[in-house]
Amino acid sequence: MLKKIDRLLLVGAGKMGGAMLKGWLNAELNPNGIYVQDPFIAADMQTFLDKNNIAYGNAAPAVFNPEVIILAVKPQMMPKILPQLKGFVNEKSLFVSVAAGKQIQFYQDLLGDNANIIRLMPNTPAAIGDGMSVLVANKNTSKYQKNLALALARTVGLAEFIDDEKLMDAVTGLSGSGPAYVFLMAEAMTIAGIKAGLPERLAHILALQTIKGAGNLMAQSTQHPSVLRENVTSPNGTTAAGLKILMGDKQLETLMINAVAAATKRGEELG
Repeated sequence: MLKKIDRLLLVGAGKMGGAMLKGWLNAELNPNGIYVQDPFIAADMQTFLDKNNIAYGNAAPAVFNPEVIILAVKPQMMPKILPQLKGFVNEKSLFVSVAAGKQIQFYQDLLGDNANIIRLMPNTPAAIGDGMSVLVANKNTSKYQKNLALALARTVGLAEFIDDEKLMDAVTGLSGSGPAYVFLMAEAMTIAGIKAGLPERLAHILALQTIKGAGNLMAQSTQHPSVLRENVTSPNGTTAAGLKILMGDKQLETLMINAVAAATKRGEELG
């Protein structure tokens, strides 16, 4: 479906914008139909753009007239950037924002109520093509445009649409912030291994590979995580002893509920 896009404007070529761009090229989006607007492009990204014959600069030419405009700049930059892009608003153009916190009404206030707008919340594993994205659209957006945005998002991982924009803060709290929770788990497991007598390097490798392997196993299995957990747990065995600590009084579950709730609340405040 990406081959149908004649002109795409990427505003912001940082880590997320750059990761998505590479995913689109892998999905055979025509590089000659892409323009990257960013006054502060890193040297390695400039090299990548030159190598792939992708045009870039401080601002897209007015005659470029993009079909899709991806907004991948920081939320605080949006009030300055969006008025510059208002000339690209028309019935066929689609604006897709990957900025956290900013609601659709914010974009409509700056671009106009007739703008077709989709919010897309990815997470950092999108940088290696293994992310999770959730999208929500305003009422102007057509089914074709929704499918187009979904195809763009799926070049860097899994993606799902929701109808209720209010859920985006919870999405951010769970999957947007979620990688940090997993990184913290890796840190804690490494420290626990060291406390148990393992060399630091070995504890680190064991923690990382265990998380990676368990994640891949879950992704490839049709069984619920609780079933996979039970499969590993022998009665009165070592795993049961460890889980007794983590699951006693639902300690880990309660911590995770509170963490996601706090992140969700903060998202609401920022919005």
